[in-house]
Amino acid sequence: MKILSLTYEYPPIGGGGSNVAAAVNEELVRMGDEVTVLTSGMKGLPPEETVEGVVVHRTACVRRHRHYTTTAELLTTLLPTYRRGVQLIRAIKPDVIHTHFILPSGPLARALSTRFNLPYVLTAHGSDVPGYNPDRFGLMHQMLKPAWRQIVEGASSVTSPSRFLAGLMREQGCTVPVSIVPNGHRAHPGLGTVRRNRVLVVARMFPRKGVQHFIDAVAGVGGDWEFVIAGDGPFRGQLEAQARNIAPNVQFVGFVNRETLRSLYESSRILVFPSIQENFPMVLLEAMDAGCAIVTTNAEGCAEVVGDAGLVVPKGDPQGIREALDRLMCDPRLVRDLSVRARQRAARLTWPNIVGRYREILQAAISHRSPATTRTIEVPTVSTPQALR
Repeated sequence: MKILSLTYEYPPIGGGGSNVAAAVNEELVRMGDEVTVLTSGMKGLPPEETVEGVVVHRTACVRRHRHYTTTAELLTTLLPTYRRGVQLIRAIKPDVIHTHFILPSGPLARALSTRFNLPYVLTAHGSDVPGYNPDRFGLMHQMLKPAWRQIVEGASSVTSPSRFLAGLMREQGCTVPVSIVPNGHRAHPGLGTVRRNRVLVVARMFPRKGVQHFIDAVAGVGGDWEFVIAGDGPFRGQLEAQARNIAPNVQFVGFVNRETLRSLYESSRILVFPSIQENFPMVLLEAMDAGCAIVTTNAEGCAEVVGDAGLVVPKGDPQGIREALDRLMCDPRLVRDLSVRARQRAARLTWPNIVGRYREILQAAISHRSPATTRTIEVPTVSTPQALR
């Protein structure tokens, strides 16, 4: 297949959804497909490069921050990306458009599909679904909901990494089947890092990530444990001020590269992911692969990923986090048990086990078959990975 992968952000720009798009594309190339990415750029990034066999084209736009963007900045991506999309389709003649993020990438996919009579497949990631992230995109989602529905209805197929997000899409008026294809990860051979008594949090700094509740939870905790928060974002200054006032033992290390992050995972005994709302958090998968004992919340996406391989506490509940940490810090055997279970669960959620499902959906779109007729994928994150109607 020749695939045009359309996504408004792509590594090193963006967060979990961006990394998912890259991983899917790289695995498709390993399977023998040709993948060309059309995405937005940023100062300091080349307009074109090849990464792991994937040809990446970046268009000019306004973007100031690597890990988050504003609605106004998103609007500057549309026209340059559409124009470059026209050029690319004429040059490479793709068979299908795989679109990550229904908004803002979906309108471009629909426009290019209409112009060139090409099928497009949509993959939702969370904040591109109305109702998922109302604190940041509530007004924009309300304004764009009619267009959102048109984009979804025009797709050959729609995929979601979680049952939670698929259900939210149905609540917003999506009537087409939504195939659940969980996110995966690439198993890491390990760095051989020695573990220490560290509790790690990895998150982008937004209120819905719940880092403020973690800080409340560890306020006043003594002993020989260290508490480290990795990540960046607009909420970081407020969180640092909170920590200075009540939990000065918390260390902020900011954004770290992938190798440093892996070292942090492997050298930490416990990973806390305190998010209030999630789709399918890649942080949990990465930490599970590294053998961390997991504490997370009952936010739908978190619970789907971790299953029985971690301690699950109520979302927005610092006391629940504190009790889980007290339990783990006093019970090394439980930490080891959760570490083993985390690795076992993560081993089933690798990209080679998952991307074949994407490939079948893309091939079905090209041949105008229903994706419900293709093989389903059995993974521990969902109990019914068939298309939801």
